[in-house]
Formats: sequence, C-alpha cells, structure tokens
Amino acid sequence: MKQSSDGQMLIKADSLSVIRQGNAILNDISLEIKQHDFITIIGPNGAGKSMLLKCLLGFFPPDKGKITHKPDLKMGYVPQRIFADHTMPITVKRFLKLAKKVREADILEIAQETNTEPLLDKMLHILSGGEMQRVLLARALLGGADILVLDEPAQNLDVSGQLVFYRLLERIYEKRNLAILMVSHDLHMVMASTKKVVCLYKHICCSGEPHMVTKDPEFISLFGSDMAQMMAVYQHSHNHMHDEACDHD
Repeated sequence: MKQSSDGQMLIKADSLSVIRQGNAILNDISLEIKQHDFITIIGPNGAGKSMLLKCLLGFFPPDKGKITHKPDLKMGYVPQRIFADHTMPITVKRFLKLAKKVREADILEIAQETNTEPLLDKMLHILSGGEMQRVLLARALLGGADILVLDEPAQNLDVSGQLVFYRLLERIYEKRNLAILMVSHDLHMVMASTKKVVCLYKHICCSGEPHMVTKDPEFISLFGSDMAQMMAVYQHSHNHMHDEACDHD
C-alpha cells in the first residue's frame, strides 16, 4: 500500500531538545507523522529513541521546541513489556477493560483481529512474551486509535515471535486507516515492514525509505558497511517477493 504524501498531520515536532546535566539527549529534532504513515525510528543504544517517543506521547516535556497534536488525537501505546504480578490475578479480558469504556463486542472484534480471542479468559501473568505483546497491541487498538506508538515491541521475543508480531502489525496497518510510529532494533524486520526510517543518534542523522537510508553515509557510520550491505540485499530480496512488476534478473 502506498503512503499518501498529503495525509492529515497527526503529530508534529519542531526543534525538540532534551538536556540532562549539560548533555543533549535529543538535539533539534523536527519530525511529522501524518495519517497512515508507517515510520520506524532506529539507532544505537543511548540514541534517545525512547525519550523521543515519551516527548511525542506527552509523557515528558522537552526542554526546547514544540509538539503539536491533531485535536482529539487518539493514541494507542504499546510498551516493550509489562510485568504482571501473580499475586494480583487478572484475566486478559479484565485487563482490556481497565481504564476504558468499551463494549463486549468491541473487545471480541479486536481480540479476533489480534489473535487474542483464545487468551481472553487466561490469567495475564501466565502469558508468554508473544501472547503478552498481542494483548498489549489489542488494548492499544481499543477506542479506535489514530496512531499506534510502539517502543521496541518485539525486543523480548525470539525470531519466530518477532516475525509473527510484525506480520500482525502489517495486517493491522493495511486494514485500518491509522499511522504507526515505532522504535525498533530489529533492522531486518524494519526494512521489510516500514515505509519510512528515521535514523537517530541524539539528532536525526538521516531519514527516508528503507532502501535509500541504507545507502546514506550516516547510516553506514552508525551501523557499519556490512550491516548496510546486508540490509540492502534483504530489502532487494523482499521487493522481489512482493513486486510482481519486477522483470529484471
């Protein structure tokens, strides 16, 4: 599915900076997320990725700059993980109802879409990592989110679990008229799924479509030439599998 270049603006960041103890965690970040964008933020540890998400979500005010949200913007947030304590047993269905006024029919519809229907009567604390992430995704979708914001949602999953989760995310993106903003370390998955990559190291080093970003000197400087070449080959292979018009050898 092609991205619309003239979609409605959902979140806009102008010249954001976050400074702690004289050090810039984020420096002069400007970014726009529009309707039906699929943007992934990548970068090494300590690059400020999670801090940027917290600022965009409104959890943390920047020291400089401005953040603008579309009026009545509905955001769904999927964290890296949550810890469910077995001493406070709660079912998945009850968890989905917390802090939200939702109909039973809405929960069932979202559960079917996220493949969590078999989990509704299970206790939250016994779920596997992949099951928990699907439940968190289901909860983020309740209420009709305009944008899903995900902070390394597959970090604690094995490779097969990552693949299942990202395929589910792609299906939701294709089905719903929403935007996705995600932080991820899973570069091979990012290159296959996302429409735009923002490479961050305290400032925006480079951004654009995945196959272009891998050629950027800033990307190569951060991740190395071997990673850049591997990502370029992966993206080319992925395009061959999905582009029926491709006719070259």
